[in-house]
Amino acid sequence: MNEDWAGLTIDAVIHERARLLILTYLASQAKDRVLFNELKENLELSAGNLSVQLRNLEAAGYIQIHKRIKGNKPETSVSLTAKGYEALNSYLDQMERIIRSVKKPGGGPGSEGESS
Repeated sequence: MNEDWAGLTIDAVIHERARLLILTYLASQAKDRVLFNELKENLELSAGNLSVQLRNLEAAGYIQIHKRIKGNKPETSVSLTAKGYEALNSYLDQMERIIRSVKKPGGGPGSEGESS
């Protein structure tokens, strides 16, 4: 086994496209909480899909969902937990390892060991 792949573990919760978008969006924000509608609009997700993905991330302990009433209207916001931030960084480290192994000299098509 290639040493670049030894011990490689991909977090299946994060690896799904919508959940990865949500976590990276939350991690890139200066504010602690992001409104549900902001996520929906900026990530171009339907309300239903966003709700499902947020529940999955919450079940994993990666986010916290906050609900309150503001001016007689419900308001939902989302925050990234410390566990979620650590998991996202671990995931990104794993992806960087994969990218480096593909981009290193001799790692692409036509390299040694390729069968014809």
